[in-house]
Amino acid sequence: MKFSLRQYSKMLSDNNIHVVYSGPIWASGVDGMAEMLTKRLEFDDLPLSASQSVFSIFVEQVNNMMMYSAEKETKNDSEGHLQEISKGTIILGTQDNTYFVQSGNVVSNNNARILKSRIDYLNTLNKKELRQYHKERIKSENDNPESKGAGIGLIEIARRSSFPIEYEFEAYNDELQYFSMYITITQGGKE
Repeated sequence: MKFSLRQYSKMLSDNNIHVVYSGPIWASGVDGMAEMLTKRLEFDDLPLSASQSVFSIFVEQVNNMMMYSAEKETKNDSEGHLQEISKGTIILGTQDNTYFVQSGNVVSNNNARILKSRIDYLNTLNKKELRQYHKERIKSENDNPESKGAGIGLIEIARRSSFPIEYEFEAYNDELQYFSMYITITQGGKE
């Protein structure tokens, strides 16, 4: 299917979408996205706290997709070694003087259950309680054998978000679900 780039560009502009990426995600790609995002935030001339929050949330969401996405693309590297590269989608935009970062990727049913429980709990905490919980989790053992970080990334996202984390799961197949997360940051920073 062929799309008119002019029409696509207008649709993105009309909806205040500044960054869209969908596909394989690897560590060096994160560096490139981070550099591009830094330039975008400098261009927007945001207050420092808001800029840091947007940047941190964006990078955390990309890292989470890279680490936990159940959807993989396999390729041979330049030396002939098979690599599995996680896939996901991330969007950055603005709406009514706020920034939003939305991500989506496929997760296992087990990870969906854990994510739901963690996000629901984080959404009950105020900013002071989130700071304390962050300190506790750094010190505690990880309760998810599939996890690679004791949920610290989600806590950091909740701490920097101006509002509770919005999310949804859609059935992908019997063993997997599509996980979408939507984070909002006011231009004044954390509330």
